[in-house]
Amino acid sequence: MNAPRLPLKSLDDALAELLGFATALKGVESVSTFDADARVLAQDVVSALHVPPQDNSSMDGYAVRCADVSQALNVQPAQGLLPVTQRIAAGSPGAPLAPMSVARIFTGAPIPAGADAVVMQEDCEVVEGGGVRIKAMPAPGQWIRRAGEDVTRGAVVLSKGERLTPASLGLAASIGMNLLPVVRRPRVALFSTGDELVMPGAVAPEQMRPGAIYNSNRFFLRALLLRLGCEVSDLGIVPDRLDATVQALQGAAQHHDLILTSGGVSVGEEDHIKPAVQSLGSLDLWQIAIKPGKPFAYGRVQNAHFIGLPGNPVSSFVTFLVLVRPFLLTLMGVADVATKSIALPAHFTWARADKRREFLRVRRNAAGGLDLFSNQSSGVLTSAVWGDGVVDNAPGQTIAPGDLVRFVPFAEIMG
Repeated sequence: MNAPRLPLKSLDDALAELLGFATALKGVESVSTFDADARVLAQDVVSALHVPPQDNSSMDGYAVRCADVSQALNVQPAQGLLPVTQRIAAGSPGAPLAPMSVARIFTGAPIPAGADAVVMQEDCEVVEGGGVRIKAMPAPGQWIRRAGEDVTRGAVVLSKGERLTPASLGLAASIGMNLLPVVRRPRVALFSTGDELVMPGAVAPEQMRPGAIYNSNRFFLRALLLRLGCEVSDLGIVPDRLDATVQALQGAAQHHDLILTSGGVSVGEEDHIKPAVQSLGSLDLWQIAIKPGKPFAYGRVQNAHFIGLPGNPVSSFVTFLVLVRPFLLTLMGVADVATKSIALPAHFTWARADKRREFLRVRRNAAGGLDLFSNQSSGVLTSAVWGDGVVDNAPGQTIAPGDLVRFVPFAEIMG
């Protein structure tokens, strides 16, 4: 007599359990700030200086004393002339500003002592003899960027657990950081299972044997792993045999933090991942209430994490984005791995609600709403290329035109 089938685990419960297994990797590397994009900070970055380091001009123009300009306008209202006594370029400290004079100044140049405003050149008129007529009375502090306006000395400018962006690298460079302490990259072993799989280039389309398909999963999974900053070992295609699967898992566990597979995690006679993992370690998660992507597995093989993804390409794609990505980011020490969604109106009908949580491939349209790809099958990878995100649809939920839905852009979860 068969044991009763347990209810499928919800995505939220499965993700919480999965992240509970993800201990941050040990090991810190010091890398060039030039090469640190998408890496994860292992320590806070603290500024040793103000940015900018001193008051400077935010405009090309003239550094002035407001009181001097006021006096010049009162004494000679028709002229308001003041002599130019110095020229200050960016990177060149000027002399203190002489009374009743102005300094020609350029964007980024230090404000000379005594000046309390900058008048942009469009509000000035240069006259013969080197004088300048100020045509608009300045306000104190006008067009001056104050020292420490961007960053103050001693401030934490980038926090431990932050995933670096191009803007982060610029900010780090602005405080003099040529090297950054980052968590080492996760080492991931990737392989596919299935005797039906053929690599593009190995066999011409017209020579494909009946039942054979090209291995698409291997390509997008490797690309997604590389985008996350992983070191990837591509172990190819493993035959549909238990001994071959066990051997592949044993070898992969030796030098990797995670073994990631696609295919072979269902319950058919040719699906050998489950017994192979159980023979070498443990299987802690098995099947999740999501669509597409129900056949998902997590376990341990010796000292390595194991994650098995479904063989259908969209199932594999979706489960990577909603489960594997946050798992890997947690391994890297990222503080916030929650997926961000946007409320947008549906411009489609979804009448066949499923008992599982669904991820529908959609695309934003010019009217600010979402269009649905016509074929939501787990084997139609075209839907993930056509779409620019997914609707995260709750179990049992139908959708009518105009309903606000949770839209997750691929741009949010693909890198």
